[in-house]
Amino acid sequence: MAKIVAESRELFNTKMQPYKDAVAKSYEKEKNLLQLMSKDSSGVAYKKFLLAEEMMYITTLYLAINNLSVELIATKNTDALNEGRKALYKSVIYLEEIVTNFIDAPYSDYEKNVAEIENTPLEKRYFTIRKLGLAIRLIKDAYGENTKWKWAFIELQGRFATVAKNMLNMKTAMKDYFDPRSPDYDITVYYIRLIKKLLRQSADGYRDRYELSTRRIDDMRLAINYLLALRRICILTTEQTEAEEIKKKVVVWKEKLENDQKKGICK
Repeated sequence: MAKIVAESRELFNTKMQPYKDAVAKSYEKEKNLLQLMSKDSSGVAYKKFLLAEEMMYITTLYLAINNLSVELIATKNTDALNEGRKALYKSVIYLEEIVTNFIDAPYSDYEKNVAEIENTPLEKRYFTIRKLGLAIRLIKDAYGENTKWKWAFIELQGRFATVAKNMLNMKTAMKDYFDPRSPDYDITVYYIRLIKKLLRQSADGYRDRYELSTRRIDDMRLAINYLLALRRICILTTEQTEAEEIKKKVVVWKEKLENDQKKGICK
């Protein structure tokens, strides 16, 4: 039995090596690009966009290592999953550095940031966001339901929802959203639907984290901010009924927080 285990681990190490080499190569690419950016500030936003995608790629490599571990030695490779999770955070951070981490804010507050990637097609932005969302879900699923990182993923998913929203040129999007003749009509509609879904999930996620784990005031405030960001989108898309329902929910959640503060059951 010990011999079989040793052979399986040796096989795993052999098959894992190409993925480790690819990870090292990607991080070397990141290092070189950061050095280039420190010397040449032109096109920094596009370079950070590339770095964000490179971090997503690194995550897929770590996922492959974990899958090999499960297949060959019947155990999760938590080191690989942890490194993949860290790469996802770096991906989100690079996108935040481009389009800000503003949650509930008028588009004018970060419009100049979005303009830095104006030559990146809408379809490219949409599929990049979908790719990032998939990578987050795969890492989360690989950890399993009982992971100690369960509530930490709420923050990652919230920050992901924020950059997904902020990468969209809202002025152009609102024109295309209401014009079926626009070549970007379909992709804009899909993008808006995705943003609304992500904002709603983030609001509910932070509310759950507050109720079931932390009792931290800032978690509940973030939940409310994501609701307000969702309402802002609904107003732009003239979904008045939904916007009114969200407004009522915000009032209820604020009252809940105020009552909890009075009772001293939050911090």
